[in-house]
Parts: sequence; structure tokens; C-alpha cells
Amino acid sequence: MSSSTRERAGRLPWMLVVPAVAGLLFLVLPLAGLLIRAPWSTLGPRLAEPHVLEALRLSVVCASVATLICLVLGVPLAWLLARVSFPGRRLVRALVTVPLVLPPVVGGVALLLVLGRRGLVGQWLESAFGITLPFTTAGVVIAEAFVAMPFLVISVEGALRGADQRFEEAAATLGASRWIVFRRVTLPMIMPGVVAGAVLCWARALGEFGATITFAGNFPGTTRTMPLAVYLALETEPEAAIVLSLVLLAVSVIILASLRDRWVNSP
Repeated sequence: MSSSTRERAGRLPWMLVVPAVAGLLFLVLPLAGLLIRAPWSTLGPRLAEPHVLEALRLSVVCASVATLICLVLGVPLAWLLARVSFPGRRLVRALVTVPLVLPPVVGGVALLLVLGRRGLVGQWLESAFGITLPFTTAGVVIAEAFVAMPFLVISVEGALRGADQRFEEAAATLGASRWIVFRRVTLPMIMPGVVAGAVLCWARALGEFGATITFAGNFPGTTRTMPLAVYLALETEPEAAIVLSLVLLAVSVIILASLRDRWVNSP
């Protein structure tokens, strides 16, 4: 290869670099504006306010419980989609990903129609067990799990499809049951994908707004998570909304940054 050819090959493709930089600015500038406009002088006292701490605690607890539910239900679902051939698998996969594109408010309405007091399942839960889910903390968890589970399923299914099945087959030939193979061979191989999916699931649950306010309402100490508190503060006290938004941004960035290497650099 001649020097001129190498020089042309080493040049940056400006037709790609310019829109890439524009895309980066599009994503970063709003976050920079949030940091610039934050009331840093009053940040400490505002963060120590009881309603802020209450909303933050509720958000973290509900997002964590929702993620656990997604792990218990989503990992087996991803395994089913990746390892088992059955009629209608494409349709099932499409249905699993519907919450990704469904407006969250519509998801909240759907949850009300199924789990509300007069819903298809909700009326049975209330009459048989006295369980009422809408407008409760449990309702927040359910709404968050509904919108966040597809992130986990997609990530774990991708990891399963990329895993080398020869190790599973070798374990099976040695007499290991399917459960043992999954627990001792498959799960360790796909753990980076599980961690990645769990992180994305948790971050999505932490920021959920539409389905939460529709299905669980906006009650202080019970269902008012941080996104709902931001929305409420924006109408009356914009600086408080900026502070709450800053807290959500910081928590999300810290979690994603601290766990990123566990799925990017893992073999």
C-alpha cells in the first residue's frame, strides 16, 4: 500500500464525524444545561428536605424490588425465547418488547384495566385475598417492572444466543439435568448480559413516570417517586425541580458507570 493510500485511509470520514459530534452535543447539552442552571448554593439544604429524601428512598426501593421481579421472571423468559423452539415464538418476542414502544401512560391504563379494582384480575385479587394494587407502593413496583422488564429480557436473550452451547451439551452428556446445566454452566456464561440487563432495567424503573402516575397515583410517602416529585416541583418551584433532576442524574450515572466494566470488559 502506497503512502498516499495509507494517508487517505487514515483520514477521518467527515461525513460521519460531523453528524456524530452533532449527536453527541444533542445528548450532552441538555445535561450540561441542568448542571449549569443548578442552584449549587442551596443544593445541600434542598437535598436534606424530608420530602426529597422520602421520594429518593421510595424511588430506590421500588426500582430495586422491580428489578428483582424482572430478574426472577425475565431471565427464564429470555431463556425460553433463546433456547426453545415453539409455535408463535416470534409473536411472543414481539409482545415482550411492546412496552419498549408503548407510551407509558397507555401501559398504566392497561394495568388499571387488568389489575384495578374492577379489572380482569384485580377484582378477583380483591374479593379472594383483599389485595388492592392501584395507588399503592406495590402498584409503583408493578408499573416499573412492566416498563423495565423488556430491557432485561432483550439483554439476556442476546447473551444466550451468543453463548457457546457446546459447554452446555458437554455438561448434559455427563448426566447433568437441565436445571443443573442452567445454574452451573449457562448462568455463569451469560452473567455479563444479566448484569447489563439488570442495570438497564433498574435505571429504567428509577426514571419511570407515565405508568406510575396512571396506575399508582401521586401520593407523598406512598407512590410519589422522584420523577413524580420533579413534575410536581416544576409547576411551583423550578429550582427544586432542577435539584431533584440532578439527584436522579447523579444516581443513574453513578450506577451505570460503576457497573459498566462488568459487562463491557468481561470475557
